[in-house]
Amino acid sequence: MRQLLALILSLVGSCAAFAQTTPDSRESVTNKRIAVAEDTLQRTREMVEAGVLARVRLRQAEEELADAHDDAILDRTLYGSTGAADWNDQLTEQMLAAAQRRVDRQQERIETARKVVAAGVAVPMYLTPFEAELTTRQLTLDLARSRARLMDETVALVKFEQAVAEAEAEAEASSALADEDGGVLTVTGMEHYEGAGVFEESRDLAPLASAFAARFEHPLPISADGETDLHRALGFDHRGRVDVALNPSDPEGVWLRRYLKSRKIPYYAFTHAFPGRATAAHVHIGPGSTRLRATD
Repeated sequence: MRQLLALILSLVGSCAAFAQTTPDSRESVTNKRIAVAEDTLQRTREMVEAGVLARVRLRQAEEELADAHDDAILDRTLYGSTGAADWNDQLTEQMLAAAQRRVDRQQERIETARKVVAAGVAVPMYLTPFEAELTTRQLTLDLARSRARLMDETVALVKFEQAVAEAEAEAEASSALADEDGGVLTVTGMEHYEGAGVFEESRDLAPLASAFAARFEHPLPISADGETDLHRALGFDHRGRVDVALNPSDPEGVWLRRYLKSRKIPYYAFTHAFPGRATAAHVHIGPGSTRLRATD
């Protein structure tokens, strides 16, 4: 039991010393700690095999080394300067797993310390530093979870902004496209661009709206998103299509048509009302609306 008490006291000392390090010096301290822990483990194993130390000391040395390796992982992930461009799911998994293992090991130490108290070897206050260290490790785990969420959101935002930037660049590059380009059928007051023949609102609309807002500093003027009473009255199935209240001949309308062409998104552009097809100037994004059946 005295050997067990010595084990627990040494763990408290090592944890307290490591807690005093700053983020800037933590990596070098951790590297030194790993080297010391490896050397200690080797010497402890030799002494246990020689019968000089109890086997419980070997478990202590193994846990110290495991803590040092997990701290090194947290140095690189939780406390490091890795940006969104270099972040990935593997780093998230490593960070969360290391923080969780540190909590699990400390909980095991508390259970051992409680046995010491229950055996009458130590007073109840003996548990205080172990519980304080557990609280610190749980806070670290919470911080790791928060950083994981933040990095996931940041990575998603960076990818979205890249998509918007690429879309704008493609739209600019296509500014020289003439209305007579392949796939465009021009009728007086109306233009049809077939593109790839597909418009996926969940994928295509958000980048378009963001690029438009960034360019013109106001929202994309969507006048109809999917089915509306007006379209049903005209006898059209407008599901999966979007109407934008812009004159295709105006600067904003020209930019929109160039953007859609650069992404090969089909559209119909109307410069004025067309009986039975359009009630005013607008750009219809997506394939042409099909006629509703009588049962629709």
